[in-house]
Amino acid sequence: MLIGLSIRDVVLIESLDLAIGEGLTALTGETGAGKSIILDALGLATGARADAGLVRRGATGQASATAIFALPVDHPAFAYLDDKGLDYARDEDLVLRRQLSPDGRSRAFVNDQATSVGVLKDLGALLLEVHGQHETVGLLDPKTHRSLLDAFGGVSVGAVASAWSAWRAAREKAEGLRDLAGRAAAETEELTLRLSELDRLDPREGEEATLAEERALLSSAEKAMIDIAAAQDALGGDSFTGKLAQAYRALERARDRALQAGAPADGSAMTRLSAACEAVDRALVEAQEASAAIDSAAETFEFEPDRLEKAEERLFALRGMARKLNVLVEDLPAKRAEFAARLQAIETSEDSLRAADKEAAEAREAYLFAAEALSSERRAAGDALAKAVEAELAPLKLEKARFRVALEPLGEERAGPTGLDRVAFEISTNPGAPFGPMEAIASGGELARFALALKAALAGRGGGPQPLMIFDEVDQGVGGAVADAVGLRLKRLAQNAQVLVVTHSAQVAARGDAHWRISKSGDDTATRTKVEPLGPAEREEEIARMLSGAEVTEAARAAARALMA
Repeated sequence: MLIGLSIRDVVLIESLDLAIGEGLTALTGETGAGKSIILDALGLATGARADAGLVRRGATGQASATAIFALPVDHPAFAYLDDKGLDYARDEDLVLRRQLSPDGRSRAFVNDQATSVGVLKDLGALLLEVHGQHETVGLLDPKTHRSLLDAFGGVSVGAVASAWSAWRAAREKAEGLRDLAGRAAAETEELTLRLSELDRLDPREGEEATLAEERALLSSAEKAMIDIAAAQDALGGDSFTGKLAQAYRALERARDRALQAGAPADGSAMTRLSAACEAVDRALVEAQEASAAIDSAAETFEFEPDRLEKAEERLFALRGMARKLNVLVEDLPAKRAEFAARLQAIETSEDSLRAADKEAAEAREAYLFAAEALSSERRAAGDALAKAVEAELAPLKLEKARFRVALEPLGEERAGPTGLDRVAFEISTNPGAPFGPMEAIASGGELARFALALKAALAGRGGGPQPLMIFDEVDQGVGGAVADAVGLRLKRLAQNAQVLVVTHSAQVAARGDAHWRISKSGDDTATRTKVEPLGPAEREEEIARMLSGAEVTEAARAAARALMA
């Protein structure tokens, strides 16, 4: 719903802020007062074409128009904002703004984020419809007719969409297998060779890291053995421990002789001999342990003489194969499995292709069956919509006109998730005249009334959020009962949607939930357009003016009260 419109320096409007409510809002005023300026400003804010002529003469800056919309959280405008990467909050208003310079250049904003005029135009198409003598935007766009017809008839495209997805997937599968079969002869030889090389190589997961670690260890093992041998030589092997043993025995004999010679056991000589024996004994034990530890370390570095060469050859072979296949060494096992699977697929491709072609043919038949059922539903809905629209035409002074829903079958090459139909709304304005698009056949006033008849027939059948509907002088050239019929249908539309109508008809204005009077005033130097929301008494006076002209009579006031009642 449009809840606010702010206008600055547009044509004859210097500054205007409008709060807009639900239901039907009537805009009235004398011819030339500037009613169309309100619509021009709204069009400016929603991406319509604009030129420098919209900038108010004498304005010191830019013209601007800001439209504020309150939308339900599921409105399709939010999905569009997502697609364009624009920020928004679903619980806040959507603000569209356009600035226009005197040189004709303009800038566009969505929620104060700079964007393109095209974005405003796309959002405008989602938010409002304009129906007037000179243009009709939204409802009469043939691209919308299919979805409008489906909504009117309660037609679901779910079964067709599912069948379409299944058919497309089956076709893609068959085409992929057919492409594989076409490349099979050339690819089989290459795959067989590569798979044979990988089978011989037999790469294993994590092997490269293991081999690199082993090569690093083995390449340093020789130097380590030299160092260990030097340590063994330094200890002198068995001769070193033998000499320590001889030294120990010699010290033992020296101590025994000293005791036999009568030396005291706790004397200085005996104490020192005992200390020497113990020191040599400890050295003998440590030397034996050191020699055993060195021998044990030497055993750790013992390996086959060609072990390093084998590890390097294996590592080079793995890396060479990886370079040939343009992959990492760690990916070789997966590549081997892939080649095997591709060879298996080629070997069984003929059977698989036959099965895929059969599946695609069955999916095609299922889609065509579902599409034909959908077309039948649409034809029935089209007949019902035509009757509903034609029932609305006579009261709108279009009793000679005819309306139909044309369904053109599409070829399979244009198949899609919504079926095989092109839907178009067509009219004939006189008996015997050919049918054609509404915008090409109807005159200005007729076009707006056709749009009103169509909207009246579709009212309440769409389900989703309704756009703001704007009718510009839909009652042009009609009066009396026809004008009353126009007002009645606008009122019915406004029960489930927001409607703005620019009107010269008292019967239409009297149906409004809100009423704005547009007037023009000024002097020799400047002219201004003013918009006044009217209360009950002011509405009565305005409607009386519309009935009687320049001089408002009591009879006109009485007639106005009767219309408002």
